[in-house]
Amino acid sequence: MTVDLVRGVITALSLACFVGIVIWAYSPRNRARFEQDARLPFDE
Repeated sequence: MTVDLVRGVITALSLACFVGIVIWAYSPRNRARFEQDARLPFDE
């Protein structure tokens, strides 16, 4: 295993994690939860 291969694998895994987080954050099924969480500071 060369250093370049390890760097490539880590880059690919990082990109996959980033894309997964973006998909989760913009998923329509999470919209209601995020909107409710956004109003928490104003509930009191």
